[in-house]
Amino acid sequence: MKGIPDIGPFKKRLKELDDLMTASDFYSDQRKAAEVSREHQKLMDLIGLYHNLEKLVAEEAENNELINDPNADPELKELAQEEIATLPERIEKAKTDVLLAMIPPDPSDSRNTIIEIRAGAGGDEASLFAGDLCRMYTRFAEIKGWTIEPMSSSASECGGFKEVSFLVKGDEVYKTLKFESGVHRVQRIPVTESGGRIHTSTATVAVLPEAEEVDIHIDPSDLEVSVCRASGPGGQGVNTTDSAVQMLHKPTGIMVFCADERSQIKNRAKALKVLRSRLLKQKEEEERAKYAANRKSQVGSGDRSERIRTYNFPQSRLTDHRIGFSSHDLPSILEGNIDDLVLALQMADQEAKLTSLLEQE
Repeated sequence: MKGIPDIGPFKKRLKELDDLMTASDFYSDQRKAAEVSREHQKLMDLIGLYHNLEKLVAEEAENNELINDPNADPELKELAQEEIATLPERIEKAKTDVLLAMIPPDPSDSRNTIIEIRAGAGGDEASLFAGDLCRMYTRFAEIKGWTIEPMSSSASECGGFKEVSFLVKGDEVYKTLKFESGVHRVQRIPVTESGGRIHTSTATVAVLPEAEEVDIHIDPSDLEVSVCRASGPGGQGVNTTDSAVQMLHKPTGIMVFCADERSQIKNRAKALKVLRSRLLKQKEEEERAKYAANRKSQVGSGDRSERIRTYNFPQSRLTDHRIGFSSHDLPSILEGNIDDLVLALQMADQEAKLTSLLEQE
């Protein structure tokens, strides 16, 4: 059908999934069964939308044939004229629905997510900004009904964070937050600035889909683990025992430090969780790099060096540089009201992928 990629491969994949689901051992792996079932339902929905489009196109052809038939009943012609007036708009909407359903889902969209925030350039002001971002995402999670599990933090003397990480649990967390990765820039007058000059500081945000053991296998011999006494505020039990865990993944050089728990065992488990998630993110980025020519079909995400957003306090303005989104309600945004921004990023990504899909047609 014109303007729609070949439906054949999707029907073929649906048949493959039908065969998988009828196997006697299908439910032996519950997680795999759930993934197959979700993909099967998505393809069933796509085929249904495609059949609806075919029906509308057929109706348009029949009505045109009736209108152009000199021997047709005048009353039937009039009915056909009425119906055909609305069909082009309905067909275009049906085409868009089919195209959207053809966009391959990100397999990590339904995962819980680890957010890591690090102060960048700007000294104490950068640490304070990292704290502001931590609060923004925490408040957003509360608004969405998600739960937060602290992973690790290093507080600065001024009250912000040198770095902080936490796990967000809930429905489609990664799908919602995956475009937050990158460099966030703030422009404001620091509380320590007596001359009233505006300073520019940065913080880096990394959004990692939570990985499980089945996703990433870590050979214990590849790990270099050391324990030490946690430093800084945290209460008697935290900083009087050797409970902090530093974990180095020797093949990649990735280093993880967890000290929030009083138990060394719990800190070790959290460090492993963070390490798996970083390795999964690295694996996904390597896969995307193989298709660098298609980068234009993605809204920038995942690259920690990419400056994605500016928070301008004097003008109460937030600007996302990737999609040109601006809001002059910065205080509300910093209180976690980022739904409009998230939706704009998702829509821009959707439009870019639709364009890419049509180019392949």
